[in-house]
Amino acid sequence: MRIGILSRNRMLYSTGRLAQAARAQGHDVLVIDTTTVAVEAGTENGRHIKVVKTGILPAWARQQGGSARAVTHLPPLDAIIPRIGTSITQYGLAVVRQFEAQGIWTTATSAAIACSRDKLHSLQIMAEAGLPIPKTAVLAQPEAVVTAVQSVGGPPVIIKLVRGTQGKGVILAHNLATAAAVMKTIQQANRQALVQEFIAESAGKDLRLIIVGNRCVAAMERHASSEGEFRANLHLGGTAVPITPDKEMSSLAVSAAQAHGLKVAGVDILLSNRGPLVLEVNSSPGLQGIESVTGVDVAGEIISYLEKVTRGRQACRR
Repeated sequence: MRIGILSRNRMLYSTGRLAQAARAQGHDVLVIDTTTVAVEAGTENGRHIKVVKTGILPAWARQQGGSARAVTHLPPLDAIIPRIGTSITQYGLAVVRQFEAQGIWTTATSAAIACSRDKLHSLQIMAEAGLPIPKTAVLAQPEAVVTAVQSVGGPPVIIKLVRGTQGKGVILAHNLATAAAVMKTIQQANRQALVQEFIAESAGKDLRLIIVGNRCVAAMERHASSEGEFRANLHLGGTAVPITPDKEMSSLAVSAAQAHGLKVAGVDILLSNRGPLVLEVNSSPGLQGIESVTGVDVAGEIISYLEKVTRGRQACRR
């Protein structure tokens, strides 16, 4: 099987582990810089996917006749694993659509990535699916902040940018004055934010479950780096311990991933007095933290799942 990993940096832990796991299972791997893929529509060679590369080309491109400045046709791929960074989301979505148009299977479709990156859209999808989520409001004008805060239970509240990652752009507002000031600043920057209820009983703690296919393959409980810090992200200095989620928790995480159409996802869950609440769904979950904490070969699980899906697709064609 030939697998393409879309990633801007082959030195990243997650990219390297996926490539390593694929090769260990006997597969060919191409790590493709997303920004080098030529997105074309209506052109004579629209049936082929090309990369435009300058500088030193990898061995697979040189074998295809590439040079230091080259346009190279990618060899046929059986599947891709998109690792699309938030800074290139829109171009990354166009690239994934290009592969989808060729009938190449992907662990995350362009539509799935798009709705998971938009926190409001993601929450709307989960609410429509009947999944438990924190009370959330969105407002178009700063003047509506009082109504929004009251609708989610009053201060303190979480104010969260619609597009953000790794805990960035998430603020705890202890009163209405702070909430109004934060929302005004966000509006002036032409950004959009959510107002979300603060789950006091889970402050500084959440769960991260990794879903592959229709099962949870690894899970950990994350803790904030210090008292008073409500964000438990490892990128912000948090710590974590491995856990074994019960059937109900695993089923909730699988349902959240499936509601977005994601085959591989990281699902963040808060434990509240009224039960578990799905906080976010990540289409490109980092592997370093979860593998280090749990000892689970998550990359290997993803490649094994790709093998299973690819065998099924090939059998259907036959």
